[in-house]
Amino acid sequence: MQKAYVPHFTIIDMNIGEIQQNMSQLKNWALEGSSIVKDYSFNDFKQALNFVNKVGDIAEKNNHHPSIILDYNFVHITLSTHSEHTLTDKDFIVAKEIDILDGTS
Repeated sequence: MQKAYVPHFTIIDMNIGEIQQNMSQLKNWALEGSSIVKDYSFNDFKQALNFVNKVGDIAEKNNHHPSIILDYNFVHITLSTHSEHTLTDKDFIVAKEIDILDGTS
């Protein structure tokens, strides 16, 4: 079995300025407490599920897993570094990759 590449992340305790700077590089993400969130709508369940599976691939590649709610054609994604109880560079790296996936960056 081949070992997967796991990127190295530096855990950064971000101040509000750093969070705002990172948020400005994302498309339509919102800050909610110590998380960033984004909602998506699709034409049908199959498209939404396909998107969630692609987000899962990003999560596995980065070894950083969002909370995902899938409800028919609606997807809600929440990113936060649970072990740190705050936002870290991990969250913004994954969010940027998701933006590329959905074509918003």
